[in-house]
Amino acid sequence: MRYTHSLPDMPSFDGKGFFGYTFGPLQQKDLDIYRIEVEKGHDTFMVSKRITRVYYVISGSGYFTIDNGRYDVDRGMLVEIPPNVEYSYSGKMTLIAVCKPRWFMGNDKHTKWNADAVQGDFPLAADRRPRRSFGESLVKIAELLTGRRSSINLYIRLNRRLWKRLPFKLRNTWPLRWYGTILHGVVCRRANRIQFTGTFFLRNRPQLELICRLASQKPEGSTLNLAVLGCSVGAEIYSILSAIRTARPDLNVQLRAVDNSAEVLKVAREAVYTRQTCDFVGSSIFERLTRTEFEEMFEGNRREARVRSWLRQGITWHLGDANDPELIHVVGPQDMVVASNFLCHMERSMAENCLRNIARIVKPGGYLFVTGVDLDIREKVARELRWRPIPELIKEIHDGDPSVRQDWPCEWWGLEPLDTKRSDWQMRYATAFRPNEGARPSMGKAAGVDFGDHNESVSLGRPA
Repeated sequence: MRYTHSLPDMPSFDGKGFFGYTFGPLQQKDLDIYRIEVEKGHDTFMVSKRITRVYYVISGSGYFTIDNGRYDVDRGMLVEIPPNVEYSYSGKMTLIAVCKPRWFMGNDKHTKWNADAVQGDFPLAADRRPRRSFGESLVKIAELLTGRRSSINLYIRLNRRLWKRLPFKLRNTWPLRWYGTILHGVVCRRANRIQFTGTFFLRNRPQLELICRLASQKPEGSTLNLAVLGCSVGAEIYSILSAIRTARPDLNVQLRAVDNSAEVLKVAREAVYTRQTCDFVGSSIFERLTRTEFEEMFEGNRREARVRSWLRQGITWHLGDANDPELIHVVGPQDMVVASNFLCHMERSMAENCLRNIARIVKPGGYLFVTGVDLDIREKVARELRWRPIPELIKEIHDGDPSVRQDWPCEWWGLEPLDTKRSDWQMRYATAFRPNEGARPSMGKAAGVDFGDHNESVSLGRPA
């Protein structure tokens, strides 16, 4: 159990006149604690539905407007805000905020701008209750139609059998895609998510191609720092190193390999793959390699193969958790971070927190590759943290791993068909991002849509 928590390296949320950091994750699950740097003030007035907030002024001075009354504050003062009271704060000060219970979407109703931070008319859309998303509505309908949990499990098993028997052309029609969205939503909601070790060498060739293209931007003879999180038995590590070192042999590639299983790290470090290894991961890890590729990467044969020495160099192994806030201090800032095919096996809230934590270790100007994650979570985090998607090879990478595409919509890790008719399709389907571009980064703003100019319609939501 952790007893101390450091201040994160990057802000967790921000607004027009303030930004803040979230401590944790805490063991106390019904408590949030934030450090808030107030530059002008909180950009809105708000009313909390259930959360009580207590603010302590560490430094500076300002005032809180609570229920139409002004309360001046300075260093050492404490302010308690109960639910169902309109308030905001202004000034130049540093606050510690304690919130109980933890912040949740829909708790805060934002009523108007705080004139100390934002000028202009307040958008009416912000006064409305958060709407259930289209996908959530479909899932709710399916649950209502199927009734109890046992009936839903039967519904899933029946659909799994029927779906696999449908011709591909029929499955790819709009009505079947629409129904597949309903089915996949039900599957994800009912899944008992666990981690899998199944993997392949050269699993997604277009993704490896994009990694090489971005690595080619490095000057000749320079060092490329790269971290692979959830590295499993090493297939992805050696695939990436093979691709980069073949395309750019002049680069000094230093790779940090991280996994939370000592057993799989041992396999990856020893770099010897046998039939027992295939049994361990539940797949034939060589099946996507041509004969030439196998011989370039391995000594031996497919019954027992050892990764060649030129691929085993420059790797540092770490037993660790991608969700650990101390990860950045373990691996250090990286030019590229790869997080593939493990976030989808986490519960949604844990996966979202983990993705935010992973982004912290990407250097300014660096790249983050994220696959094998619920698309709604990746898109939500990418928008809130203002990541820039890399548009190259989006379609090719999306269809580059046939195993996850074929498993949609009947398994929680299945990947939906790419839909370029969506207005957000690049943000939704991109797997590569530049996380630290633009304005000050925000980590966990917890809002459905970013703040735009103050005259735009926005959906607001910040924890403090």
